[in-house]
Amino acid sequence: MAFEPVIGLEVHAQLKTRTKIFCGCSTKFGAPPNTHVCPVCLGMPGVLPVLNQKVVEYAIRMALATNCRIAGESRFARKNYFYPDLPKGYQISQYEMPIAEHGHIHITLSDGAVRKIGITRIHMEEDAGKSSHDPSRAVSFVDYNRTGVPLLEIVSEPEMHSPEEAGAYLRRLRSLLRYLDISDGNMEEGSFRCDANISIREKGAAELGTRTELKNLNSFRFVEKALAYEIKRQIEMVKDGEKVVQETLLWDVNQNRSVSMRGKEEAHDYRYFPDPDLLPLVIEEEMVARIGKSLPELPDQKKERFVTHYGLPEYDADILTAGRDLAAYFECCARQVKNPKTASNWIMGELTALLNACGKTIDESPVSAEDLAKLIALMEDGVISGKIAKAVFSDMAETGKAPDEIVAEKGLVQVSDASAVEPVIDRIIAAHTAEVEKYRGGNTKLLGFFVGQVMKETGGKANPRLVNELLSKKLG
Repeated sequence: MAFEPVIGLEVHAQLKTRTKIFCGCSTKFGAPPNTHVCPVCLGMPGVLPVLNQKVVEYAIRMALATNCRIAGESRFARKNYFYPDLPKGYQISQYEMPIAEHGHIHITLSDGAVRKIGITRIHMEEDAGKSSHDPSRAVSFVDYNRTGVPLLEIVSEPEMHSPEEAGAYLRRLRSLLRYLDISDGNMEEGSFRCDANISIREKGAAELGTRTELKNLNSFRFVEKALAYEIKRQIEMVKDGEKVVQETLLWDVNQNRSVSMRGKEEAHDYRYFPDPDLLPLVIEEEMVARIGKSLPELPDQKKERFVTHYGLPEYDADILTAGRDLAAYFECCARQVKNPKTASNWIMGELTALLNACGKTIDESPVSAEDLAKLIALMEDGVISGKIAKAVFSDMAETGKAPDEIVAEKGLVQVSDASAVEPVIDRIIAAHTAEVEKYRGGNTKLLGFFVGQVMKETGGKANPRLVNELLSKKLG
């Protein structure tokens, strides 16, 4: 019996507003515990929430970017449950009438396949506080600074069928949030979190199986590992004749396994009802049109432009437009070189390897886009070889110096004068008579051997194109 996993994701993205969704408290991360709080976000008796207009604008931006239908009227509801970090005893969210529904995004998989994933709904809500537990004693601490920080909850259709698809979907969502500049998408700080619903069914079946929910996954790697584990666990249970139990699970990163947290709630468990303190939210078409005109160029549009304008392969364009900062770095570099594909190769190759090795992001790169462009230009103009360029790049990363400065200091200018290279070639041919005979006997692959010898003797400074031409001529 063959099984098919069915995955739906609920993403919670904190918004980059200066103040909380229903009060004027700061949303700045990292403040001392319980210093960014007031009677409103602490749920004191008699206080009234006031909706932050910027949250609404950000929600509309994300709705437009994900092709959602924006509701002319939406309502806030109270989601009732008790938890120590929820001081009111309920969360203000949206339920029956969310701000946006029925959208979609496209994801690209590793084999180049493109899939359309539906967005069920996007709604606004407030975040809860944060509990921390003392491992040495039976004490827990609650920090209410995060209480009331605005969230967008983005719910997908159950249309993903592998951990890879789920990872690609999450990366694309975070990319959109960052392009729109409405969320930093920082998973380490908890501003981009994911709950995953997973079930399995026989391949070809229409009915969904019993689902479990993996809660609060905060890295792409953990999402993919947790989904793979849970899919395997459910398949093994069904094959052994057991029934999958609907429950909420946590992912244990130390043991690489899911752990039961509680029984899975349904909507009626939360006793939703319209919040009596907040009026229905009415959004006029003029507001949607105005916000639509202010949207930046989004990843799919930018990818298409990179292919048509810069002549990049779709694979390169897809990688380079995954992040707004990376795309900007490439464009800055590409405008200053003769061949944009060379810039793409260096960014996806040497630069990415450097950033991974030093644990930095593109906006923290020790090599600026301007300096990388200068390095590529030196190579394109024949001043230095590709091999020397890689050595110069390493020096640039370590010292912060410009490439032309390093080339001048170390005397690395490429030798393109035939009269300077010919004597070296003559000596090498004279010293390797056996290899010369083999080459002339038909083993033309030995040309690479001779090129290597010349480059070695010239310290990599000889122009490779000139060396190839002279060797081919002299070897006959």
